[in-house]
Amino acid sequence: MHQNFPGQFLHLSVHLARNLGWRVVGMGDAANIASRKTLSHITTVGYPHKKIPATGHIYLRDMEDQLRQGQSALRALLRLRERGFTPHIICSHPGWGESLFLREAFPRSKIVTYCEFFYGAENRDFGFDPEFSHPSLDDLCRLRLRNAVHLLAMETSDHLWASSQWQSSLLPHFQRPACSVIHEGIDTSVACPDPNAQFRHQYLHLTAQDSVLTYVARNLEPYRGFHTFMRSLPEIMEENPQTQVVVVGGDDVSYGTRPAGSENWRTKMLAEAGTNLPLSRIHFVGKLPYQDYLSLLQISSAHVYLTYPFVLSWSCLEAMSAGCIVIASQTPPVEEVIRHGINGLLVDFFDYSALARQVSAALQHPDEFLAMRKEARKTIENDYDLHRICLPRQVAMLRSLME
Repeated sequence: MHQNFPGQFLHLSVHLARNLGWRVVGMGDAANIASRKTLSHITTVGYPHKKIPATGHIYLRDMEDQLRQGQSALRALLRLRERGFTPHIICSHPGWGESLFLREAFPRSKIVTYCEFFYGAENRDFGFDPEFSHPSLDDLCRLRLRNAVHLLAMETSDHLWASSQWQSSLLPHFQRPACSVIHEGIDTSVACPDPNAQFRHQYLHLTAQDSVLTYVARNLEPYRGFHTFMRSLPEIMEENPQTQVVVVGGDDVSYGTRPAGSENWRTKMLAEAGTNLPLSRIHFVGKLPYQDYLSLLQISSAHVYLTYPFVLSWSCLEAMSAGCIVIASQTPPVEEVIRHGINGLLVDFFDYSALARQVSAALQHPDEFLAMRKEARKTIENDYDLHRICLPRQVAMLRSLME
């Protein structure tokens, strides 16, 4: 179960169904499921969800919507039960409310709750960026209430699952012993170095022989350090006159809010830069097909990844798996994977001048970073490989619940 199925369960659900012969049913928001390609061997079930303006206490408005989502998911679960389907195991992401009434539908099923992010006022995203965040007391109170659905899901769970040690560390201390830490997995046979890769997009044709700086995010926004990246570009472009910059990401909002007075963060940051950027060498390519995105990583001379203390993006690990030299933010989720000077470079999230210096070093002296690129690849192979490491551990976790 995932509001945006398959979400983090993509690799696991496909592996269970296609390779192990398990009967897998994926459930999510009906509109989201309808917009995606069907996965062979997997039955998908949608539940309708229409967001209705909340009318209750301001602290509970998110919860009202989550309760409605939980009710809608419960009705879909009951229809499955009426058709004779009773799952041995339910893996569920609780973030939008669909996990609230699992136990009412299937009291004897084993429930694994995927713990993506437990909210809190310290050592994570809330209030991290003083430029855009000035939390009030009401904000703090609402934040505490956002964990209610997570706590209710945990209370009925047989086991918890987080994809990193840092995410597990955010859980209440009494829940951590029940949590397995297993990443979703990176397919290192696909995200791999390729010296012959080429990136083609409209008028662009780039290879590994070109000087290429890359930045990737689902959407261009402060949560993923887009503002810091853009502020580093004037210095980077001046110091590296042959470098082409390719920026991947949409103009919507995945996390946080839209900028005041601007249509999106891209236009806001371009306006801030004014005439200081040679726009003929900066290419905003939007969202790319997966293979094009991988080709871009494979020809990258330097890759920037920045994030608030929040969930680590798969793109960071895929860039490392592709052999990129990653210049990343020195924030807890990144520090779990990247060791400065060993398998990547770390800079203060807000220090765009330091970011520019590290990027320029990587662009101007590529031979000095070859060992670091190889170590980045080795890190993903040893700790995050989908088929050798992550899927076997995930399956073992599920089998242990059935013993």
